[in-house]
Amino acid sequence: MTGNTGSGAAAPVLRLEDVSRVHGRGAAEVHALRGVDLEVHPGELVAVMGPSGSGKSTLLTLAGGLDTPTSGRVLVEGRPLGDLSRKRLAAVRRRAVGYVFQDYNLIPALTAAENISLPRELDGASARAARREALAALEELGLADLADRFPDEMSGGQQQRVAIARALIGDRRLVLADEPTGALDSTTGEAVLAVLRARCDAGAAAMMVTHEARHAAWADRVVFLRDGSVVDEAGAAPAESLLAGAARDGSGPVGR
Repeated sequence: MTGNTGSGAAAPVLRLEDVSRVHGRGAAEVHALRGVDLEVHPGELVAVMGPSGSGKSTLLTLAGGLDTPTSGRVLVEGRPLGDLSRKRLAAVRRRAVGYVFQDYNLIPALTAAENISLPRELDGASARAARREALAALEELGLADLADRFPDEMSGGQQQRVAIARALIGDRRLVLADEPTGALDSTTGEAVLAVLRARCDAGAAAMMVTHEARHAAWADRVVFLRDGSVVDEAGAAPAESLLAGAARDGSGPVGR
């Protein structure tokens, strides 16, 4: 179920150059990431796997400009995020990056359609045009009837799909998804992955944290993290063997 491999001449949408992230100091120092080099190209869906605490979520927050590396550089469409002002960084996140959080981060006082359209309105789109785009995104994810519901009127799975629709609205060149199918049943999860795959096939780049090999099989490439370092990369087919290798060397079960 894979699309483009990202091996062509197109410049990467996302590039991490020798990126490290250290939390705390002294005895409390934790190396969340260690010298990670990674590229994600247009049309490519990359799955990130690894044991709990391996740095998967840290990798996504750095890639999306939600945190800054202790050393190294993160570039989105050739722009080093560390060189941008706070205002310009916020603009890049609104226009170029769609982020799906584990805890959804929906605004309780806004309806599903309003939550989805908000980034577009902040970026200057008219309320009518932004709502039209939001309704199309909801339709794509099978949630057309939830447009005017508030988050507390939805199930966890419905909230998660609304959050995914918000990440996909507009011309997002990079989509970052942290366990996007975690609250979904298998059928709905596969449908969401199909939408994400289609967005990549249309030219976007995406990076998805997952702990399930069957979900990683939708990706063009699997990156395996352990103790903050990339320890293996492969096509989607060997994802099961990567997990088996982690079990054999005692790194523990794959999880969040």
